[in-house]
Amino acid sequence: MNPRRTEQWSALGFATPSVLGLGLFTLFPVAMAVVMSFFQWPMLGAHEFVGLENFKYLFGEDPDFLAALRNTFVFTGLYVPSNILVALGLAFWIANSRWANFWRVLFFVPAITPMVANAVIWKLLFQLVGREPSLLADGRTALLSVVAMSVWQGFGYNMIVFSAAINEMSPSVLEAASLDGATGLRRLVSVQLPLISPALFFAATMTMINALQVFTQPYILTAGGPGSATETLVMNVYRAGFESRDLGLAAAGAWVLFAIILAVTAVQFLGQKRWVHYES
Repeated sequence: MNPRRTEQWSALGFATPSVLGLGLFTLFPVAMAVVMSFFQWPMLGAHEFVGLENFKYLFGEDPDFLAALRNTFVFTGLYVPSNILVALGLAFWIANSRWANFWRVLFFVPAITPMVANAVIWKLLFQLVGREPSLLADGRTALLSVVAMSVWQGFGYNMIVFSAAINEMSPSVLEAASLDGATGLRRLVSVQLPLISPALFFAATMTMINALQVFTQPYILTAGGPGSATETLVMNVYRAGFESRDLGLAAAGAWVLFAIILAVTAVQFLGQKRWVHYES
């Protein structure tokens, strides 16, 4: 047999399981979600084509969806910059510490601890604060409490990314900046941050995507309450699909979330040309 033909069949054999898995567990569910979003699709019972009625209902008649949309944007607007600033500040502090490896491991522990366990512990802590109503039961502070817990849970990953970028900064560039009189805040803004801007872009993009899909933290801490003060888009999709048993409405909500994430990510990639500096 032709050796080239043998290699082709071998490659096909290795690739087939992955391709089948991608089609069965990714592409097919995505296609079905598109179809279902245009149907009234109860979990049990007949399906009825309704066109865009599911989307019209979400934006026109479902107050919970609009509240979830607002809460998701507020959470993202608070969580992303807080996460980045905490991670960046600690990364620079650790870079000048004698116990750098110890601090990296210590601060990274929350990121690898199961999120459900972290959320349960924080829920107990919030209940022990000694305030009536508790921080999680007060509509004015519930979402802020979820943000605080989420920052603590998630900053460790970005801290590691920033630490790696800081360690890779060119010593010659930093030395030249010092000779030119760039010290302190000027050195940070004009030299160090541009040098690690690719890492900043990566961390900001991934953190934004994760924030828009937040579910576990508010679900465990508040179950979306009080009222709908902490209900997020993913939680709204979950409730539509598994509590109301309306899979068509859930699919429509999921596609709204997908469109938002796609738009935000596209804006970030377009905007990176203005501030991200890659080494040539």
